[in-house]
Amino acid sequence: MIRIERRLTEARWLLVAVPVGSLIGAVILSSVILLATGHDPLGTWQRLLDRGFLSEGALSATLVQATPLLLTGLAAAAAFRMQTWNIGAEGQLYLGAVGASGAGIALGSQPAALVIPAMVLAGLVTGAAWAAIPGVLRAVFRTNEIITSLMLNYVAGLLITYLIFDSQSYWRELSTFTSRVFPQGKYLSAAAGWPSVQIAGIAIPFGFLLGMVAAASLWLLYRSTRFGFEARVIGDSRAAAHYAGIRTRRKIVAVMALSGAFAGLGGAAEIGDFRHVLDPRGLQQASFGYAGIVVAALARLNPFAVILVAVLLGGLSNGGFSLQGADFPAGLVGTLQGLILFCALAGELLVRYRVRVQRPRGSPVHPADVATVRPA
Repeated sequence: MIRIERRLTEARWLLVAVPVGSLIGAVILSSVILLATGHDPLGTWQRLLDRGFLSEGALSATLVQATPLLLTGLAAAAAFRMQTWNIGAEGQLYLGAVGASGAGIALGSQPAALVIPAMVLAGLVTGAAWAAIPGVLRAVFRTNEIITSLMLNYVAGLLITYLIFDSQSYWRELSTFTSRVFPQGKYLSAAAGWPSVQIAGIAIPFGFLLGMVAAASLWLLYRSTRFGFEARVIGDSRAAAHYAGIRTRRKIVAVMALSGAFAGLGGAAEIGDFRHVLDPRGLQQASFGYAGIVVAALARLNPFAVILVAVLLGGLSNGGFSLQGADFPAGLVGTLQGLILFCALAGELLVRYRVRVQRPRGSPVHPADVATVRPA
């Protein structure tokens, strides 16, 4: 009889061996699919690594792709640490993009030293406000935050689509005949473009630097402050937290708002570092908010591990763009990415659970299985 049991303690060596083994398994499965579809596995993986990390400018492009993954991963980690399930990072990222682009348009004639902080602040505030809605509903009315935060993703998607395609909003470009016929957002001025830092020939986006600061801040918050201690207690046992006098309702709203602020900053970074315009279709196709949940899960909710996982998945996504073509359809790229993520998440089960083979009751016992006890 085969049983799956939860491990009482997690062996440290498994924390390294299982992710590595999962990655190797994903590569093997992906290679089988590549062979079955008539592609060279070795050449494909070599190209993926080269375009994602090794070729000139590849790592810089990967960091741009990794920035929103990093911030939405931190958003998920911040909420999940307290067993509060914020699935709305996608919508919170949209609202952060709306706030940041609005601030950039409004202050476009001002110097960058004023515009960029305003965009960062606007992204934080709008993302936090959007996440606070399911937080309040959960704290006051005990509404399931998974459902409310997920539904608000669709509301946010409809909102940004309306701002550009179905209205004459402040965000839509209306100054030319072409823009009135083919709707598009207003492009930000040069002052609203976020700078990058050059280190050893690698351009590190400003948003990625903010993400690393956010990761360190989140780690310190949960490790070294009363807020983090109370959040961990609530996550372990809400009944115990209530008995200890911790105000769980306030903490739920605060943690949801904190999570939304990280996701909103991801939307602001996507505008300032890369798009420089509110682009509803581009934001919705990227699905950074949902991918951030995977990032947080693979990182085991560790803020510093979120950085590494975001870079890995960013490189995978960036390299996947180079593989797409007539002989290598986009669907196959998505299949490869999905297999890697699936195997990595499946490997997490081996860290937390173990498989035990138990002999059925009443089954015959082989004499060799019986230990002989000699008298003293």
